[in-house]
Amino acid sequence: MSIVLFIFFFAVAPPVAASFCRNYNGNKICILSIKRSAKNYWEYRAEVSINSVRKPLEIYNCRTQQKIQKNGNIVKFTSNGAGKLICNVLDK
Repeated sequence: MSIVLFIFFFAVAPPVAASFCRNYNGNKICILSIKRSAKNYWEYRAEVSINSVRKPLEIYNCRTQQKIQKNGNIVKFTSNGAGKLICNVLDK
C-alpha cells in the first residue's frame, strides 16, 4: 500500500504558479496571466503585479499606448509600468 501511495505522490504534479517576472525601470513586474486578443492583435488582456501588488485584469492597447482599467477608465502607459513591458517584450 505504501508503494502505491509513493507512486501516486510523484505521479500527480501540483499546480505551478507560472508567471513572467522582470525588473523593469526599477520595478519588479510579474505578468500573472495574459491573453492576446484574436480580433485586435495589438491588444492584451493581462493581470500583473507590480512590486508584489496585484492589479486587476486590464486591457493593454499597444497601438495607442493606453490601458483600459476594470472600471472603464483609459490611462496612458507610464514609463515604468507593465504596459511598456508587455508591448516591448511580447509584441514581437
